[in-house]
Amino acid sequence: MNKKLSSLICIALIVIISIPVISIAFARKPDRGPLEKIVFIHYKKGYGKPPGTPGKGTEKGYYELFGKGIEWKDLPVTYVIDPRNSGLEVGFVKSAISASAEEWDYWTSSELFSDAYEVVYDGSWDDTVEELDGRNELVFGDYPEDGVIAVAIVWGYFSGPPKYRRIVEFDIMFDTDCTWGDATLDSTVMDLQNIATHELGHGVGLADLYDYRASEETMYGYSTAGETKKRTLEAGDIAGIQKLYGE
Repeated sequence: MNKKLSSLICIALIVIISIPVISIAFARKPDRGPLEKIVFIHYKKGYGKPPGTPGKGTEKGYYELFGKGIEWKDLPVTYVIDPRNSGLEVGFVKSAISASAEEWDYWTSSELFSDAYEVVYDGSWDDTVEELDGRNELVFGDYPEDGVIAVAIVWGYFSGPPKYRRIVEFDIMFDTDCTWGDATLDSTVMDLQNIATHELGHGVGLADLYDYRASEETMYGYSTAGETKKRTLEAGDIAGIQKLYGE
C-alpha cells in the first residue's frame, strides 16, 4: 500500500470515529432559558401589597415555591455578610444572620448554608446581570421606597426544562431606613434575626405569602418593628423547605 492511500484511510477513520463524539456533545448541551431575577420586597404592615400569589394551603400550613425545579443544585450555599451601615456591632450581625441560616438547616436533611461564611467590607447588592459577582451577599443600604424593610434578589435559570432550572445567586439588602437590633431587648427596633430568616428563605427557593391565613408563617410578606416570630419556622415553611431539599 502506498503512502498516499494509507494517509487517506487514516483520515477516513478519524472522520468516522469523530462523528459520534460530536453528536453526543451536542445532544447533551443544556437547554436552559435566560438568566433571570426575582425581586422580593419585604414591606412593613400598612404599605401596598406587592404582586404575588397568596400561597398554597396544605394540611401542614402554607408555602409557595418559585416553580418546579427551581432550587440550589449544589449545596451548601456560601454567603458573605457586610455589616457596614447597620449601626450594629459586627459580632451581633454575624450571630443574628448565622442563627437565621441555621434555622433553615435544622429542618431539612440537606446542609443548605455553609458554616464557613465570611465578613466582608466590599459587599454589593447586585441588581443587574453586569453586577453579578458570584457571591451571595447580605448588606445594609438605603432602598429608595417608603415602607420597605428588606429586599432580596434571587438570580437563576427559571424557565426551560425543569431539570435545567436552578438558583445561582442571591443578594439581600436590609433597608437602613429601619433601626436594626435585637427586639427581645428593645421592641422598637426591627429584629435582624427575624427578618434575616425570612430573607434567607427567598435565597433557597421560597416565595412570599400574602393570605391572612398564612400570617404566622415565616414567609408571610409583612413584618413590624418588635416582631420576633419569624426567627423560627412554622409548619408551612417546614413543609416548603422539605419539599425542595428533603426531610
